[in-house]
Amino acid sequence: MTYEEFADSRLTALLRYAVMLTGDPHLAQDLVQETMVRVQLNWRRVARADAPERYVRRMLTNQYLDWQRGSWVRRVLLRAEPDEAVVVRPDHAETTVDRDQVWTWLSRLPRRQRAALVLRYYEDLPDAEIAEVLGCAVGTVRSAISRALATLRAEFVEV
Repeated sequence: MTYEEFADSRLTALLRYAVMLTGDPHLAQDLVQETMVRVQLNWRRVARADAPERYVRRMLTNQYLDWQRGSWVRRVLLRAEPDEAVVVRPDHAETTVDRDQVWTWLSRLPRRQRAALVLRYYEDLPDAEIAEVLGCAVGTVRSAISRALATLRAEFVEV
């Protein structure tokens, strides 16, 4: 597989993953762009990996965890398409407030905990693969997810 073929087939999925990590489509594009530049520069090593997509996802996650851009996490934009299968339409304002509240809670989590939640509940990865992506032990992943969920539960109870 060439770099171009990989980029054509996986770029959209990587961008969706980055949006879930950052909470901002524009920052996600920046993150994916920086990661894909590094992937291209190291393509021989990436292509030799057992699972190139997992290798790139780990590169993207590490790039996200290392990013030092100040308070960019606080600037969260969401643009979700409405679910057409739902017959009863809730108040748009309530839906927006709820979604913004969830993003606010997620933005307060440490980056590793947020990445672990996104990998578990958005990417639907098992603990072992999450540990591989984050470069830690399976127990550390379980601990990070447990702590993140406890923090979110506490935030939810306060509201």
